[in-house]
Amino acid sequence: MVFAVAWLTAEESAFVHEWAGYIAAGLIGVRLVWGLVGSHYARFSQFLRGPSATLAYLREVVKGREARYLGHNPAGAAMIVALLLTMLATAFTGWLLENPTRIAMLPEVPSIIAPAHADEDEDDEYAERGEEGEGAIGELHEVLANLMLVLVVLHVAGVALASVRHRENLARAMVTGLKRPAEPGDVA
Repeated sequence: MVFAVAWLTAEESAFVHEWAGYIAAGLIGVRLVWGLVGSHYARFSQFLRGPSATLAYLREVVKGREARYLGHNPAGAAMIVALLLTMLATAFTGWLLENPTRIAMLPEVPSIIAPAHADEDEDDEYAERGEEGEGAIGELHEVLANLMLVLVVLHVAGVALASVRHRENLARAMVTGLKRPAEPGDVA
């Protein structure tokens, strides 16, 4: 929800956008701590699996034979990591942009995102103000925010698919922490 507010207010209200970013960063911090000391199924040690386990699970999803997990399935675990890292990077680049002197403290790195020619007005504005680094960080911030939007859509689609396939409301389970009892073949 906080990401939606930040994404929707990016061009409309700097104040709301920045505070939504700070709240998102705080929530990421809380989730990271909860992933270390929280309940059994919330802990990273319980659900993080390697790439081979995630790919094997996704192959089973394509075949329609994936196991039901009482906690996070391997694809969900990979998505959690992707969402956390992308949101953290988005918040960090936004924090850098909020005060241009923070960008000056970064080490000199080669540009990995070329400024878009359609954004010439913004490039001229940065050049006039002597803030060339802000343009690259701003572009990266925007790319990360758009990537986050794609990940959110994929996450919601994955939750919907798993909910239908396993006949349980995973969105409700995310809020309440309760799922139906384990059945034979389920993965604890």
